[in-house]
Amino acid sequence: MTELNATPDVAAGRLKTEEYADNFSDLHPLLEPHEAYVEADRCYFCYDAPCVQACPTSIDIPLFIRQISTGNEIGSARTIFDQNILGGMCARVCPTETLCEQVCVREVAEGKPVKIGQLQRYATDHFMNAREQTPFERAPSTGKKVAVVGAGPAGLSCAHRLAVHGHDVTLFDARPKLGGLNEYGIASYKSVDDFAAREVDFILSIGGITVETGKRLGEGLDLAELRATYDAVFLGIGLSGVNSLGLEGEDKDNVIDAVDYISDLRQSQDLGTLPVGRNIVVIGGGMTAVDIAVQTKLLGADEVTIAYRRGQERMNASEYEQHLAQTSGVRILTWAQPHAIKGENGHVSAIELERTAETEDGKLAGTGEIVTLPADMVFKAVGQTLVQSDLNGTAASISIERGRIVVSDERQTSLPDVWAGGDCVLGGEDLTVAAVEDGKVAAESINRALSA
Repeated sequence: MTELNATPDVAAGRLKTEEYADNFSDLHPLLEPHEAYVEADRCYFCYDAPCVQACPTSIDIPLFIRQISTGNEIGSARTIFDQNILGGMCARVCPTETLCEQVCVREVAEGKPVKIGQLQRYATDHFMNAREQTPFERAPSTGKKVAVVGAGPAGLSCAHRLAVHGHDVTLFDARPKLGGLNEYGIASYKSVDDFAAREVDFILSIGGITVETGKRLGEGLDLAELRATYDAVFLGIGLSGVNSLGLEGEDKDNVIDAVDYISDLRQSQDLGTLPVGRNIVVIGGGMTAVDIAVQTKLLGADEVTIAYRRGQERMNASEYEQHLAQTSGVRILTWAQPHAIKGENGHVSAIELERTAETEDGKLAGTGEIVTLPADMVFKAVGQTLVQSDLNGTAASISIERGRIVVSDERQTSLPDVWAGGDCVLGGEDLTVAAVEDGKVAAESINRALSA
């Protein structure tokens, strides 16, 4: 649990029970059958469809939509799962507005794309509600053993595909629940009704996957031992370190890592017990910044501000996510970087932000103008880092650049029997769907290596 120091301005139970339920209800409720059929009929079923090219996992989008339009929801889901076994979660959290839907022919021509993400959820939910097991059969056991470290989207995708090929997989994770960011790190209103856990069960139903929780590299796991014990190793370890603001006063009470608070919120059985401040300031411009800002507003905060050091068009959060924040009552303050954290009796009480501007060569510089905002909670959402010590002293043999593991196109590291994917690798896109693709590509590469 995140350490929170309750003050008169940081308290739980700001709303009525029914308000919490309403605020954190499903952001995009499941389409009704008639709605799905009408939407599917809008698709042109393009040959050489640009939406397929824009999908990191290369789902045959025209095919699965056509299958919906003909009433074949089960077949539609199979088409999706063939390329993305986490298609249900991706339908909920993927920024489709900047991927498949952005290049939809109807978006280009009319400014109104086919609702690909919602149709994908319609098909995958239909399948998972009707059948509890994945639509795959496990091949006969090969006798080969693979260790998958990290049970987030990349690890789950890799483990499932390896199990399909008949390899015996041991899936390790540090936390008591599997799912990684799907379970612990996304906004609650994007994944309701314990969907992340149900999807994990769906994936594990293939068989051949042994789960060991409470273990992470450096704590109960040693990479050298894994390499000696298993025929191959996949690392989907994510980014467990959190960047610091580097400010004096950052150690004051209620200056919090956003990812930790989101994790507590995701695991809370009663949102009314989660303390939240009246005046919230979030530092950052990505999806995590939006997720924490919107959710604290939904928990009953009076004023929530996202402070970002550049212009709004440079924020990593998509335009849709930015609009979601603003329509939820969150203020986005741009061209402002943290300057100092102020407090009283060890508690944060305000944050000073310095106005910024771009120089002629595009670099960022402070202008000297200071803006002070009252803040009884400050959330840091300025990115996460790879903890290289987790690699058990093998960082010298695993090639690392710019704080990420270097991998080939097949997601193989500089060690011949170790692959990696997800946020921990160089060039990772910080997207669930990209992590799923990493796991899938790595699994196919591992299978080829083990079958040689």
